[in-house]
Amino acid sequence: MSRLLEKNLSRAEFLKLSGAAAASGLATACGSGGGSATPQMIVHNARVYTSEYSEGRETMDQAQALAVNHGRFVAVGSNEDVMNLAGPGTEVVDAGGMTVVPGFIDAHCHPNGMRDLFEVNLDVRTIEDIKLAIRAAAADTRPGFWVDGFKYDDTKVTGENGQYRRITRHDLDEATTDVPVRVSHRGGHIYWYNSKAFEMAGVTKDVADPPGGRFEKDENGELTGLVEEKADDVFDGVGQRRVYGRNEFRQGVAHMSKLMTAAGITGVHQTGGDSDGLLALEDAYAAGELRYRMYYFASADSDLHRGLKNAKIHRGFGNEWLRIGAIKYGADGSASGRTMYMSTPYEGTDDHGILTMTPEEIMEAVEDSHAHDFHIGIHANGDLTIGYVLDAYEKVLAEAPRDARHRIEHCSLVNPDLLARIRDTGSIPTPFWTYVHYHGNKWVEYGEEKMKWMFAHKSFLDYDIPVAGASDYVPGPYEPMMALQAMVTRKDTQGRVWGGNQKVTVDQALRIGTIHSAWASFEEDIKGSIKIGKLADFVMLEQDPHDVAADDPDQLKHIPIHRTIVGGKTMFQV
Repeated sequence: MSRLLEKNLSRAEFLKLSGAAAASGLATACGSGGGSATPQMIVHNARVYTSEYSEGRETMDQAQALAVNHGRFVAVGSNEDVMNLAGPGTEVVDAGGMTVVPGFIDAHCHPNGMRDLFEVNLDVRTIEDIKLAIRAAAADTRPGFWVDGFKYDDTKVTGENGQYRRITRHDLDEATTDVPVRVSHRGGHIYWYNSKAFEMAGVTKDVADPPGGRFEKDENGELTGLVEEKADDVFDGVGQRRVYGRNEFRQGVAHMSKLMTAAGITGVHQTGGDSDGLLALEDAYAAGELRYRMYYFASADSDLHRGLKNAKIHRGFGNEWLRIGAIKYGADGSASGRTMYMSTPYEGTDDHGILTMTPEEIMEAVEDSHAHDFHIGIHANGDLTIGYVLDAYEKVLAEAPRDARHRIEHCSLVNPDLLARIRDTGSIPTPFWTYVHYHGNKWVEYGEEKMKWMFAHKSFLDYDIPVAGASDYVPGPYEPMMALQAMVTRKDTQGRVWGGNQKVTVDQALRIGTIHSAWASFEEDIKGSIKIGKLADFVMLEQDPHDVAADDPDQLKHIPIHRTIVGGKTMFQV
């Protein structure tokens, strides 16, 4: 039971406590401006896992009930204590034994929704299906305009003989040679183009690889269609793309916030964006369509980044629904695309991946952003890249110490030395939390020895590093229940265990996706756990993950979300 509710409280005693809280500033923080102290909502007969640990306890604090008023938790405790606070206008929810957990916070994702609504979804399982989808889109595309496909996953798609293989320029040519085609890998970073696109860009088989990029060629020196990392820049300004309006950007935000709250997500960190994306969030918020809380990163060198710097605005500016986050940089390739930059090569090759920022560029970026009081988030997957980022973090923190909590986005491949440096700098890693399960076939190219140190949630915890939960959607599925299963079992969809030494407990997984993710945005005092005074963001689950994990942990991803509440308001309900 809550330490603040060790005895039964009468309604009068509760009103007195609420008055004391208001006098101390809680009412102002809640935006209540006064009003009734009677709870607006009570949930009882629940298994409440708070993500809090009382001093001296080895298990997570639990309760049976909670009360909400003006968007905040005002009571957490026993059924008897909390039900005693109900008034005539209180919405009383009988959970019937269901489980309640804090709302999940996805600390790294890209949910602007524009691709989901307006590009060609290639989350299919055969190359023929890809051709059909591209051909249909090309038929409705004007000459000179692009057909853009996304969510293509090379390890999940089979060719004519039923064997897995990557698509090629020739496959896309069979779909169309009339308009340029670009197919993005689900993980981003690598792309496939048809011959028309290469022709329009003036790219031939004689093209040289640029720094930080690569054009794949076959044994005859011909372009295969695959373009990796910064080599993709050659297509900038080529052809025409549909221009989207302000209303369409708002629709994208509304679409994704609806989908993600249905999965139990109450907060997201959108890691990269510009002023159009920020305006879309503001518009969705004003229209009542923003269902989750947002910590919004500005992409490095974007119009938003430049504007924030000129205005001397940095991390935390905004309100409890929409805040300015970090400045986002990208220093190497992709884990799922197999281009991340590592000290040892991919299995059976001499390929170490691709570095997209030099160590000098990383240092310059960090020095500039730290000097401007920005929160920094650098995409760094490989161990070498992570080391370069830490070199820069260590330097600026030695010269200008502060509670920076600079982030290492993805932070995929680590080792004991890197873990100690991450801990000592107070850096925040945001490793993929659904990848082990969803992207299993890709780990063959890394091998089990590397996988023992990849997405190393357990090692981060062992080093007292508050590792945050992150899907990286679109690259990874965003569903937190899949994330719990991935972290608890380390199994892929075929049942193979990758890096079993990195398994965590259910309680640890819950904290990774709640209070740790709140810490990553400096918001641990207002969200991330079920605690009196914090924002009332929580999720009702139809099964207890602890019971499911004990019975059959491979069923964790199937736990139904019953209800998602953000700020005391229901954003999703079955």
